[in-house]
Amino acid sequence: MSEVFIIFSAKYLIYFLVSFFLIYFFLQNKTLKKKIIWLAVFTLPTVFAMAKILSHFYFEARPFVAENFVPLISHAADNGFPSDHGLLSFALTCIVFSFNRKWGIALFIIGIIIGTSRVYAGIHYPVDIFGSFLISAVTVLLYYIILKRFNKLD
Repeated sequence: MSEVFIIFSAKYLIYFLVSFFLIYFFLQNKTLKKKIIWLAVFTLPTVFAMAKILSHFYFEARPFVAENFVPLISHAADNGFPSDHGLLSFALTCIVFSFNRKWGIALFIIGIIIGTSRVYAGIHYPVDIFGSFLISAVTVLLYYIILKRFNKLD
């Protein structure tokens, strides 16, 4: 991967993913918009709360700190697990995937590029990205099941 592509993807591609999520949302009818909102309102805060809690139990210095090099993009030398970019990317991806597989797969590919670029940039390990995906996917799935049971997604 070229250095410019890695830097762009690691820093700015998240904005495109969020924009695509919003475009998908606004293209939907009123009924589907309500379902997306229900799932997002519960999922997004929970994903970030779970990440905050888990970060107290699992600390991993960022690669540039642990291996003593200068990363491609500047970042605080704090806990790298889990990746906030990964959490947001994969949470939005999983929400969309719950309602539309094609859009979900497209967003997932963008999320993988973001995560991979952050690894190549030296600010995350692969486990940080995978952990973000796992937290997001499990949270979206659980809320999807719960909201379906309470007829909020029918």
